[in-house]
Amino acid sequence: MTESAEGRPVEILLAEDNPGDVKLTEKALEKGKVLNNLHVVNDGVEALAFLRQQGEYDDAPRPDLLLLDLNMPRKGGQEVLEEMKDDESLRRIPVVVLTSSEAEEDIIESYDLHANAYLTKPVDFDGFVDIVSSVEDFFLTVVKRPPK
Repeated sequence: MTESAEGRPVEILLAEDNPGDVKLTEKALEKGKVLNNLHVVNDGVEALAFLRQQGEYDDAPRPDLLLLDLNMPRKGGQEVLEEMKDDESLRRIPVVVLTSSEAEEDIIESYDLHANAYLTKPVDFDGFVDIVSSVEDFFLTVVKRPPK
């Protein structure tokens, strides 16, 4: 595994309430090429607290990438996305919506809220690993990210 261009592990925040999808994402990232630290929150309220370094997350690192599920309790992914993109200190964090929804209105709204990508979760393990590996390859090795 290689480190990021900055010479450190890449910080990834996963906002996902399904424990099975969390495990799949962890396994997929373990097989990846880039050394990373995966942080997991279970709902949109926790995601925003992590991003803003509030409460129990006051020492949380700033994520290099957010993998965001749309359907979460307390605050959904699109609400998180909207608040992030309205916050000057958070809007440059790349957001990949990784969800089970194939609804056209969810796709359109996510891009209208400035998601960087919208991916539908495959149901099989190999497909899931392929999707997460593609995200890792593109967003963590190919794309030039803005400085923190």
